[in-house]
Amino acid sequence: MTERERMINAKLYCCDEELGRLNKRCREIMAKFNKTRYEQGDDRMKYIRELFAHVGQKAYIEPEVYFDYGCNISVGDNFYANTGLIILDQCNVTIGDNVFFGPRVNIYCAGHPIDAGVRNKNLEYGKPVTIGNDVWVGGNTIFNPGVIVGDDVVIGSGSIVTKDIPSHVIAAGNPCRVIRKITDEDRLYWEKQEAEYRKSKE
Repeated sequence: MTERERMINAKLYCCDEELGRLNKRCREIMAKFNKTRYEQGDDRMKYIRELFAHVGQKAYIEPEVYFDYGCNISVGDNFYANTGLIILDQCNVTIGDNVFFGPRVNIYCAGHPIDAGVRNKNLEYGKPVTIGNDVWVGGNTIFNPGVIVGDDVVIGSGSIVTKDIPSHVIAAGNPCRVIRKITDEDRLYWEKQEAEYRKSKE
């Protein structure tokens, strides 16, 4: 098993020449992306499509960004990330459809051994992160290695997600905890707000 295969499979690994080349490629493409001007949206997403494993339709990411490899990241349709996105993608990062990130959202797959002796030998590991469909993530939120977030979730700004979050809830805090379920009352309230908005435009 290569070091890259070990990394993707959440086993201890050590960075080798292949991983070094992948990181260098990522940095080169990121540098181009981060230098794009406002009107270069098409070029911007061309770089992201070159870098990521998968990019859905109508996805858009604002500069500046940082990724470790990029090639382990998949985002679905209608994905949006505001400025300051950081993803340490030692393992697969899978993001569903209709997911919106506020500014400075961080996703960390990377982990280091607790034992200093092993850690100091430059051995590390990662755990995959999965975010479902229809998720809104407030700014300055951090996702720790291995977490899974369900569908139809709102994560409050400044949260640190250390454990899985189920579907259909609002969650926030450090550590991030479920605050309440998303209910039919929420849907009715916001449908009413939308109807009033539409009417104001007639």
